[in-house]
Order: sequence, then C-alpha cells, then structure tokens
Amino acid sequence: MAQSVKLADDVMRYVRKESSLQSRSVAGQITHWINIGRAIEQSPAFDYAHVSAALEAALSPDDLTAEEQEVWFAQFAEDMAEPGDAEHAFFANRKQLGRGVGMTDAGELVHQASAAKE
Repeated sequence: MAQSVKLADDVMRYVRKESSLQSRSVAGQITHWINIGRAIEQSPAFDYAHVSAALEAALSPDDLTAEEQEVWFAQFAEDMAEPGDAEHAFFANRKQLGRGVGMTDAGELVHQASAAKE
C-alpha cells in the first residue's frame, strides 16, 4: 500500500538530483537510500549504540568507526542547526542570572547587559 510522506525541500532536491543521475524514480531513490541505511545500521562495522552514546557525549566521536562518524556528524549538525526547548530554557536561565546568553547572527557574544537593551 502506497503512503505519502512529507520531506524537507532540501532533501527532495537531493533525491531528485540523485534519482536523475542514477536513472531511478524518486520513490526508487528513496527506497535505495533506505536500504543502504538499513544495511549500514546492521553492519558489524557499524553500531548505532556507539553513535547514540557519542551524541549524548558519553563516548568521544574519535572512538567511532568512519561509518559511525559520518552518521554522528550528520545528526550532530542537524541537532545544532536549530536550538531545542532545552537550549532555550538554558539560555533563559542564564539571562535571568545575568550571564552570557548567546551570540548574534554576526557571531558576537551577547551578554545580559546588551540583551537587556534590545
């Protein structure tokens, strides 16, 4: 039974480009990548528990295999792209305590004093 799934625009750009290069349909390309991902996760050279431990800072990414590091980095980059609820709460607490609260889009450190002026 066919089902619809919403994917981000950037993901679909990758899928369309690669499906064209590989002479696959869009659905075929997504299925292909799913099969590769499953094979990697089930490979003896890959342990997703290691990746999870590294994402939780319980294991150094340097201790991961090359395959695990690739997955770790992709997930880490995605996690760092947008702050979650825990990060927002952390910086709200820092702001309340009068400590540094983050960085501007230009990469300049923002302290409580300058944040209060905004």
